[in-house]
Order: sequence, then structure tokens, then C-alpha cells
Amino acid sequence: MFMNRKTDYALRIIRALTDQKRHTASDLAGNEQIPLAFTYKILKRLSRAGIISLERGPGGGCRLQADLKQISLYDLILIMEGEADMTACMNGHYDCSWRKSHGICKIHLNLMAVQKEINQKLQSKSLWDIIGKTT
Repeated sequence: MFMNRKTDYALRIIRALTDQKRHTASDLAGNEQIPLAFTYKILKRLSRAGIISLERGPGGGCRLQADLKQISLYDLILIMEGEADMTACMNGHYDCSWRKSHGICKIHLNLMAVQKEINQKLQSKSLWDIIGKTT
């Protein structure tokens, strides 16, 4: 599992929202150096996940809604990326032609062990920990 820009940008947006103030998408985009189109997409995902609240119209904007101590980095990656696997063969729906013809794949087994360790570490870190808040 590797984070892409969506998760990186989501972390920046969440960090900015820890001040508990209402922010507009354009303010977040400018302050966090994120393209505005990307900012809108990320805000929608964060809103659907219940991490932020969105209000449209004049005086609208977004605010942090969730307890960041209760959301892991793993959770955020799933929200933003839609998957948490290092490679396609980690996915249970992947149809591996090599395994069909050769049986057990040591590479797959070893990568699964690594994936498990990575997932456990990501699940052990809350967004609060990652953003660097101490209180």
C-alpha cells in the first residue's frame, strides 16, 4: 500500500481543519497548495465518510466533524484510495494465471505477510498522531 496524492492532500486538508474554524474550498486549496478541482473531490469523499461537514452557499464551507483519534491512517487510505493493497495480487478478486498453472506462489505469500505488517502499523496510527497533535 502506498499513499497517492489524494491521501496526501486529504491529510493537509484535515490538518488545516483542526483549528475548528469553517474554511472554504478555495481557501484550503490556496493555503495547502492543492489544485482546486482536487480539493472539491477530496472534500466530497471526506464528507461522505463523516470526517468533515460541508455547507453550500454564502457563508458555507467545511469543518472538521470527526474525532481524529478514532480514525486511523489505514481508514483514511481506504476512504481516499478505495483499496489498501500493495499490489493487485493482494486483492482477493485477483485472477492470477501464474498461481493457476504453478500452484503456491512464494512471492504472493511473502508479500501478504508484509502487507499484514503494513496494515497493522497503519491501523495503529490515528490521524491525530499523524498530523502531529499532542493534546
